[in-house]
Amino acid sequence: MKNTLTLHGTIVDVYGVGVLLTGKSGAGKSECALELIERGHRLVADDMVHIELKGKKILLGRSADELIKHYIEIRGLGIINVKDIFGVGAVRNQKRIGMVVCLEKWDSNQEYERLGLEEKTYAILDVKLPYLIIPVRPGRNIATLIEVAALTQRAKRMGLHPAKQLDEKLLAKMNKEKGLNEVF
Repeated sequence: MKNTLTLHGTIVDVYGVGVLLTGKSGAGKSECALELIERGHRLVADDMVHIELKGKKILLGRSADELIKHYIEIRGLGIINVKDIFGVGAVRNQKRIGMVVCLEKWDSNQEYERLGLEEKTYAILDVKLPYLIIPVRPGRNIATLIEVAALTQRAKRMGLHPAKQLDEKLLAKMNKEKGLNEVF
């Protein structure tokens, strides 16, 4: 079985969660990563990502090439050395990947997840990771959405699932009201 993979994407450590950003070229992965770095999160890799399977379930991501490590390319600005501009606290050499977020151009004909009850996964080297598709269009703050996604993922690891909790509360209320209506 293969235990390494190189792919196009960006990895950022967001609140301790290794977020692999994927999407077509020009989707905004690097710009989103730059916004996250500016907010205090850490760049792991941009453009070409090397992923290695450790054990049976741990995926470690890093830059696929030492030459481009800590560099990020931003259209309109050019190449930026994140370590030099933002400091050593803005970068990591590697990070365990905890979720995959695909950035895609907003398609008004597509149904996007709205409740958070459906949990999609994305398999890398036979390891299933939580997977979100975030539609991108002007005016949406993608960095904030990714921060909230990372925090939600941490909460789920601790057994908290906001969407399921609300769903259970709504069902309990409906059942209670149904029971009261049947009495009268």
